[in-house]
Amino acid sequence: MKAQDDPRPDPELEQDDRFPSGPWKGFFLQPVLPGRHWMELNLTFRRGELRGDGRDWVGAFLFRGRYEVETGACWWTKQYIGRHSIHYRGFNEGKGIWGTWEWPRSAPWRGGFHIWPVAMGDPTQQRLAEALEEPVPLDSETLDVSGVGVT
Repeated sequence: MKAQDDPRPDPELEQDDRFPSGPWKGFFLQPVLPGRHWMELNLTFRRGELRGDGRDWVGAFLFRGRYEVETGACWWTKQYIGRHSIHYRGFNEGKGIWGTWEWPRSAPWRGGFHIWPVAMGDPTQQRLAEALEEPVPLDSETLDVSGVGVT
């Protein structure tokens, strides 16, 4: 049996709920190109080491970096395959990882980012919540409708 076919969970994977291994998604912001630039990622968190791969409009990339459970701090390099690399630094406070990225070879190329586990849903979207008052059951035999024009 191959290692990836083993049904037992990997005991070395991070157990902290803020750092689940698996599919993540998110976006980066770039000052010269307004709007969210979406990315899809597959990340593995294991004993303080972050590894993964993904894709965005620039192309496919690999992730290599570190994280600290104690502080939530994270830092990594996003290496576009056959291209340049981008340095990321951020924090995880329970709603994904947010922070800043920088392309060190070009001074104006820096911006923000936010990524999160797909299972969490997009934490940047507003969610409407409403309380629903349940109707009070009425007994039709004791309901007094006299004088309201009901026949």
